[in-house]
Amino acid sequence: MSKRAFEQIRAGARAALAHAKGEADEHKYRIHVPDDVDVKAIRRHLNMTQPEFCSHFGFGLARVRDWEQGRSRPDGAMRVYLMVIRFQPSAVERALKAAA
Repeated sequence: MSKRAFEQIRAGARAALAHAKGEADEHKYRIHVPDDVDVKAIRRHLNMTQPEFCSHFGFGLARVRDWEQGRSRPDGAMRVYLMVIRFQPSAVERALKAAA
C-alpha cells in the first residue's frame, strides 16, 4: 500500500473517532454511527471464528464474546471501527499491516 493511501485511511479513521467522541464539527461531517452493532453478524459475514476475528482486527476474545452474548456493547468509537471492518475489511487489514 502506498503511503498516501495509508494516510487517507488514517485520516478517515481519526475523523470517525472524533465524531464518535462528539469532538467533530457536525457541520463538516455527516456520518451515521449506529446505536447498536451485530458483532456476530459482522464476524460471520467475514467467515471467521471468534479467535480469527480477534487476531485479525486486534480485539480481545473475552470482549468479542461479551459483545456477541449481549453482556456488553461496543462504545461509539468501537462501533465505527466495526462498521469499517464490515464494509471495508481489506482497508483495515492494509492499514494494520502498514502500521506494524
